[in-house]
Amino acid sequence: MMPEDLPQDRPLDPAWLSALIERALDEDLGATPGRDVTTQATIPPGAQVTGEIVVREDGVVAGVEAIALTLEQVASRLGLRVPDVDLHMRDGQRVESMSHVADIAGAGHVILIAERTILNVLSRASGIATHTHRWVQALADTSTQVLDTRKTTPGLRELEKYAVRMGGGTNKRMGLYDCAMIKDNHILAAGSVTDAIVAVRERFPEVPIQVEVERVSQGIEAMDAGCRYLMLDNMSVEAMTALVVEVRVREAQVGPVSLEATGGLSVDNAARVAATGVDYVSVGALTHSSPILDIALDLH
Repeated sequence: MMPEDLPQDRPLDPAWLSALIERALDEDLGATPGRDVTTQATIPPGAQVTGEIVVREDGVVAGVEAIALTLEQVASRLGLRVPDVDLHMRDGQRVESMSHVADIAGAGHVILIAERTILNVLSRASGIATHTHRWVQALADTSTQVLDTRKTTPGLRELEKYAVRMGGGTNKRMGLYDCAMIKDNHILAAGSVTDAIVAVRERFPEVPIQVEVERVSQGIEAMDAGCRYLMLDNMSVEAMTALVVEVRVREAQVGPVSLEATGGLSVDNAARVAATGVDYVSVGALTHSSPILDIALDLH
């Protein structure tokens, strides 16, 4: 299984997103129906407001479905009418600073209570999409794809990997269940690269296998044991180049082998790493270190 064999066009699961929003509102408001003591004390229940969600810096938008879903849930909790939403942006769209994502009109209680949950989801997802897009741009003149990792915020993997897709990146495995990734600790425990591959094949024969290697000899051993996906971990450009050459020569006998560079990567060195001939670069920072995109709700 190659990373792109996963459903990269899969939309954000609305049931998952709805459950996330429910949890987020419970955090903010307390147990259902909850309360916002500031808004409900200072604004009359029937007050109507209008406003817009504005992106305050250039970027890529993701997570716009959270706007309507959050407003619906808040309105249901309060027994008020759902505000009207006019979306101007779609997920994956590049936007300039001060662009309007959506216009909102309706009950002030609903809109102000929903505000932070909407912005938290939008800002987080859009920040990841924006960061991912920078990597895609850095690799634009190469055939190398940027992959995400499992270094996601606990409970937010669905959103964060979706945001990577919206930024033009590629999801790798979704978890520990769908692909065997043999790393140094597994090799140490099994005794060797070969023994680790054999152990996975015996226990889970249907699962694709990837092996993380740190030197050419490990890569050769993994290929000889039947592995066709190698992760080149924290290798210098020179060492990567040597291994890529060795692998491409051997492909004539063993068939295609996919190569992924991982560790020590940055946007600045992305093109240089891609020039070694690797198929992928994997970047944990896409999900664990992306800054949010500055997005705000401005009332008129």
